[in-house]
Amino acid sequence: MAEPRRSFATDLKDAVTPRAALLVIGVLLLQLGFITSYVGALHHPRPHELSIAVVAPEQLTPRLVAALESVPDDAVRASTAPDRATAEARIKDQKIYAAWIVDPAGTQDTLLVADARGPAAASAAETIVTEVDKAQGRTVVVDDTIPLAEGDAEGLSSFYLVIGWCVGGYLVASILGISAGSRPANTGRAVLRLGTLALYSVAAGLGGALIIGPVLGALPGSTVALWWLGALVVFSVGAITMSLQCLFDVVGIGLAVLIFVVLGNPSAGGVFPPPLLPAFWRAIGAWIPNGAGTDVARSIAYLGSTGIAVPLLVLAAWAAVGVGVTFLAVLRRPQAGRAEKPA
Repeated sequence: MAEPRRSFATDLKDAVTPRAALLVIGVLLLQLGFITSYVGALHHPRPHELSIAVVAPEQLTPRLVAALESVPDDAVRASTAPDRATAEARIKDQKIYAAWIVDPAGTQDTLLVADARGPAAASAAETIVTEVDKAQGRTVVVDDTIPLAEGDAEGLSSFYLVIGWCVGGYLVASILGISAGSRPANTGRAVLRLGTLALYSVAAGLGGALIIGPVLGALPGSTVALWWLGALVVFSVGAITMSLQCLFDVVGIGLAVLIFVVLGNPSAGGVFPPPLLPAFWRAIGAWIPNGAGTDVARSIAYLGSTGIAVPLLVLAAWAAVGVGVTFLAVLRRPQAGRAEKPA
């Protein structure tokens, strides 16, 4: 006797379970979020509180500072510096992006910038000061005080290096979870899994540092310093991804992509530095490993490792939270997700 013909609805219900349907919807939302985040952050860069110092005779300084601060949309955060040497030091210390050096004996001024802090920021400062100088019947020439390396033409090498490390971090943690269970069976297994992640992080950090420096010559600076930065970036991203899988099973991988790809990449300050990003991305960038790692890599390469304490603490905090949540998830009784079977 022939079997009764199954309806399309029945076949669809068997083929696509409610859980699978929810995951597909989640992927769609993640994809739309990716488009929204990247286009929203990068489609229309406008300066906001771009820090520019004025070096001028005392009687001229108030008028020039006021002229900068009058630029619409709070584009400039103006300050003063006593001399050129101080202004250059503040640029290297990452306290300002540019300095306007006024020549009281002539009509041609100098704008100090640092392409190493982001060519887009240097270009924005040049546009602003050129317009202000023009309104006062003056001209300006640009002096790049910290130029980019020959192999880092657009200043993106540090950004792509860190993005590569982040990708490796969440991918290796995802693979460990998929292959052996989203949640380690016990604390011993958690230690082994985190130890594997640590070894991978050291290898990935070394590989990235060697490729970006000695192999390609794309980034100057200490190879050893970049190596250990890479290890910290990979481990912090991997540990958080591992903890998210412990809490949310396969959905944790999607959450890691949301944090590190959808939000972290466009806000990292690679393509456009923070003063040129919209408010949301400008606010979160420095607190996600992508942005913190990019800041440290750029400083190691060009800025004498200045201003790296806070971003390193940010990376360490992500790593500590990831490790802590992983152990807490293992210690509590499994309630959801696919736990690793004990040997």
